[in-house]
Parts: sequence; C-alpha cells; structure tokens
Amino acid sequence: MSLPSLCDILALPAFEKAEVLSGQSRLHEPVTWVHVSELMDAWRFLSGGEVLVSTGLELARATPDARVAYLRSLVDAGAQALALELVQWLAEVPEEMLRAARLMEFPLVVFREEVRFAELTKEAHELILRPHSPSDSEHWLDGLLDALVETGRSGRFVEEQLGPILALPGRPRGTLLATLETLVASQFNVAEAARRLGVRRQSVYYRLDQLTGLLGDMEQPRRRTGIIVALELLKRMDFGHSVR
Repeated sequence: MSLPSLCDILALPAFEKAEVLSGQSRLHEPVTWVHVSELMDAWRFLSGGEVLVSTGLELARATPDARVAYLRSLVDAGAQALALELVQWLAEVPEEMLRAARLMEFPLVVFREEVRFAELTKEAHELILRPHSPSDSEHWLDGLLDALVETGRSGRFVEEQLGPILALPGRPRGTLLATLETLVASQFNVAEAARRLGVRRQSVYYRLDQLTGLLGDMEQPRRRTGIIVALELLKRMDFGHSVR
C-alpha cells in the first residue's frame, strides 16, 4: 500500500481551509495516520508519520517553554505535522511555537475556522487505507512465486525464511504469522498493524520482539523481501499450518 503524502492529505475537501505556516519542505513526506489529541504527552502514543490534530486546549494553558517542549516531543516521536484549530482556545499560534516549528522545518497547519475533526480523520483514513492497483513492476512477485513452486524449491525457501515460527505450536504459530503478515501489509507501521489486528500497540510491539528473536533483524530490504515471498508461498502451499 502506497501511503499518501501530507500534501495529498491537505488536498482533501475536509482540509480545504487548512493553512500551512511552516515545514513546507516536508509536505511530500508520507502520512501513516491522523490522530485527534489534546494531551501534552501525545508523543507517547505515536509510532511515526502521524498528523496530530488539536484545538489547542492544553497549549493555551501551558507555559512558553512547555509549548516548545511539546512541539519538540512530536518531532522526536516522528510526527508528520501538527494541525491546530484557532477558534476557541487559541486565536493565533504562540510565537515561540511558530518560531520553533520553522527552525525545525516541522509542518504546522492551522484552521482559522471551526472544522469537524471527525470529517478530517474520516477522509484522511479513507485515503490512507485506500487499496491501490499494483503496477506492472509489481508482477515480479507472481513470477518469482511460480518459479519457486515449479522448480520444487518453495518448501525449502519457506523453511529458511520462516522455519522458527513454523516450528511453534499451533496457537503461537498462527498468532505470530498473522502479526507478521499484517506488519508486512502495513509496511511495519505498528499503529496501523494494531488497528488491523484489533489489539493494543503494546501487543504488537511485544509480538514484534518475539518475531525479531525468532527470525533475526528484519530491517534489511533483502530480508523483508524474503519474508514477503515466504508468506505468499505459505498461502499457496499445504504445510499443515494456517495464517489466521
């Protein structure tokens, strides 16, 4: 799934009144999710790539130093942008926040009229989760799968890539395979994987630690490609194991 950029999100009808005050150089970065939060420690719930939407309730009460610290915490957590509604609690973005955002090249977006946060998140999430048709370049996977099956190498390949998981008893095997498949489909975005699986992020982090312990480092592109191929092969083959 190809993630939309912040520019794509801002082009949605619900965002038509959005005004970008800083971070214009980062408008083409991918957005993984849109969260509504008034918490000053919202960074604890981010996994990277999110746009945070707020009315500025707590920011209006905070000290200048606390506001800058809040902004820095979002940057450090990998947030993609902060969108503020300048209606009820804040009439303007506090000067120290705007200055910090510009120094850090962090996208700061404002709405100077009341907007429906439910519409913002609905349209953004529909775009983020919209399935995309595979391009011709993606057909390499089908060809590779066919070649492995036809040459009788599929079983060995799957065992090499996923053997430690396949050796587990039924329940943990199914849980970890399902988690791994969902992480792959979510481009290893923990927040999105948790949403799809219907579990808490902490559960996905715990399972990811287990998967790393069993399979080793999955950060390398070649390793992830091997896992993707093995998972697809597993769907085609009768291993007596099921991905649930």
